[in-house]
Amino acid sequence: MNAVTIQDVPDDVLTAIKVHADQLGQSLQAYILTLLTQDATNVVPVVIPGGETRGERAIRRLRESKLIPESRGLSTDQLMEITRGD
Repeated sequence: MNAVTIQDVPDDVLTAIKVHADQLGQSLQAYILTLLTQDATNVVPVVIPGGETRGERAIRRLRESKLIPESRGLSTDQLMEITRGD
């Protein structure tokens, strides 16, 4: 298993975390591992500011295109080759 070190934790934050761990009957390490595990399993998709990138928009438009029906079912790499003219 890997180790993580967190520096510059404010005293009041550390005290609160220790109290929460103690209230649950857990060690500080077990409590923080639980928090990290919960956070890692509740992943929320990241939205790109401004919406799609140019590449994403080009791929979406190509997939939706009625002019190039053979583009349906192709991988993103294959679609990028078509848009680049490779």
